[in-house]
Amino acid sequence: MPSLPTARVSLKGAKTLRRGTPWVYRTELTEPPATDTPGAVVAVVDPQGNPIGQALYARRSPLALRLLTRKGPNEEKVDDAFFIRRLEAALARRAVLPGRDGLRLVHGEADLLPGFFVDRYGQGLTVQTLSEGMDARKEMLARALVERTGVSHVVCRDDASGRDFESLPREVRLLHGEGSARFTYHEGDNRFDVDLLGDMKTGAFLDQVDNHLRAGELGRGEALDCFSYHGGFALALAKHCTSVLAVEQDAKAASRIQSNAEANGRANVKVENGNAFDVLRRFDQEGRRFDTIVLDPPGLAKRREGLATALRAYHELNLRALRCLKPDGLLVTCSCSGKLDRQGFESMVLDAAADAKRPVQILERRGAGLDHPVLAGLTETEYLKALYVRAL
Repeated sequence: MPSLPTARVSLKGAKTLRRGTPWVYRTELTEPPATDTPGAVVAVVDPQGNPIGQALYARRSPLALRLLTRKGPNEEKVDDAFFIRRLEAALARRAVLPGRDGLRLVHGEADLLPGFFVDRYGQGLTVQTLSEGMDARKEMLARALVERTGVSHVVCRDDASGRDFESLPREVRLLHGEGSARFTYHEGDNRFDVDLLGDMKTGAFLDQVDNHLRAGELGRGEALDCFSYHGGFALALAKHCTSVLAVEQDAKAASRIQSNAEANGRANVKVENGNAFDVLRRFDQEGRRFDTIVLDPPGLAKRREGLATALRAYHELNLRALRCLKPDGLLVTCSCSGKLDRQGFESMVLDAAADAKRPVQILERRGAGLDHPVLAGLTETEYLKALYVRAL
């Protein structure tokens, strides 16, 4: 077998890899591998030349190495068959979610396919590659996905900002199938329409599906759903709430909420096309009160340096929401900001409750669903926080 290019890492980088974190930043790369092949597989050694494993090498990204296996080239060959075995294992893990037609099938590093994400919406899949190594292999993996899932379409949704970090071009295109990429999927009893070529993210926010359903179980009375997008929380709440007001700033998404509500017979859902910050401020000043409020804003802290500003925004949202809750009202408050950890998020919510002069009960601490597992040792995979709070 031909020898692989070798990447030598610092003592700190070696310790990080051996503790379970699968990433090495370029600052810890003491000798880069002699290769200019996009997404090359390289052997990784410590300062003394002791083997650590094999990794995907990125030529320009600040994140230089993503570990694939702790076995050396003589123990395990990393080829197309290797990646397909990993793909098949990820698909098999989703067997614990039978009947779900909207779910994540591959969750990047957590499924040992670093930087590779696959979401299913009925007969359509979206593929997102956030590493140079997986970008070079996405056509091959798309073919393997079609063979193993039987879907009609695979859409490349490589238009996320993470591509800029990797120095990869953004693109949206069909990898398999022709024509429209509009599909239907379900969240519990509710049906949703999605345009895989035109909607945000990979089409919807599948990491929140279980939280949508749980909020629907707990919510009662008059409900307010802020940052509603296509109405995931709103339609779930509609089952037990007397009325639901869904607030969404994007006009196209707000229109989709209305059509989704009508398609599901949720006549008690009303939509307001507006800015959630402004709407909450107005309701607070008017003295309008709700039994259930959901806050599911977009990621407000994309980078560590923006965390202080994001915390002020989160505090404002939660303060206003708590002031708009009736006694014993339910607040479902969420953050998908990876740079804000669970402890920091909860502390912010409790500070907002203190400023609102509302004692609160913490009912549940939740994250993403089983189809979005967390890889131990990589905190970035635990990005979603959802806190279910009762304001007394």
